Amino acid sequence: MSRAPRARSTRAREGLRGAALAALATHDPAAKIAATRAAAQRTATQDVGDIDVALTAPEHLPGRPERPALVAPGRVPRRSMHTAQGRAALLHAVAHIEFNALNLALDAVWRYPALPPAYYRDWLQVAVEEAHHFTLLRGHLQTLGYDYGDFAAHGGLWAMAEKTAADPVARMALVPRTLEARGLDVTPAMQAGFERAGDSAAAAILAVILADEIGHVAVGNRWYRWLCAREELDPVAQQAWLEKQFAAPRLKPPFNLDARRAAGFTVAELAALTGDA
Repeated sequence: MSRAPRARSTRAREGLRGAALAALATHDPAAKIAATRAAAQRTATQDVGDIDVALTAPEHLPGRPERPALVAPGRVPRRSMHTAQGRAALLHAVAHIEFNALNLALDAVWRYPALPPAYYRDWLQVAVEEAHHFTLLRGHLQTLGYDYGDFAAHGGLWAMAEKTAADPVARMALVPRTLEARGLDVTPAMQAGFERAGDSAAAAILAVILADEIGHVAVGNRWYRWLCAREELDPVAQQAWLEKQFAAPRLKPPFNLDARRAAGFTVAELAALTGDA
């Protein structure tokens, strides 16, 4: 087992984890993205730093702008591909997912101490790429006459982050491997829908996101298995137990099995997912 973090609280900015926490707490999206990129640039040639430090988080995380208004998932209006506003609302929903994914990656960096340096570097790189996705989507929304915050959204992704805050095994299992992996399944249909609607720019952005998200889910798979090995857990059995323990949403087909294989899901994991076990 890894040794416990040093028993001191800090608002440290000296290392990667402190920089990630500072970025996570930032409310303005542009400032959050700038802080994330600065942390990645600074740590590219420096030691990770504060791996063993017990950081003190601000009371309210993550930092987020006043808009969009957050509502229950069932109260988010339905989004139709058949109208310009409906397509903008769908793009806004994806942008909100990417903003949450940025926060989730930053949270994965700062929250769990005493892990290998590669873990923190991996998740900071994921954060940089999620920031890029959000920037692409927000820029395209602006060309359509809208901006991030113009439509209501929900906080389902962050709710699971809060549930798994005390357990990195659960975090890896239920956020990147479950909720974020769902994007591998649904993105191709969205791409096709935007192409049919004549918005090839949106479809191209989704292609970038899908390619990167395969890598992000692979990071989740890699560190989930590392953590399971450290704690002598069977990855497939532990995944099933965690899904029940934390009431994770039950995933339904269709599944993008090619993308999931590319992201590192094993034959046994895919069989459990599809019911072929």
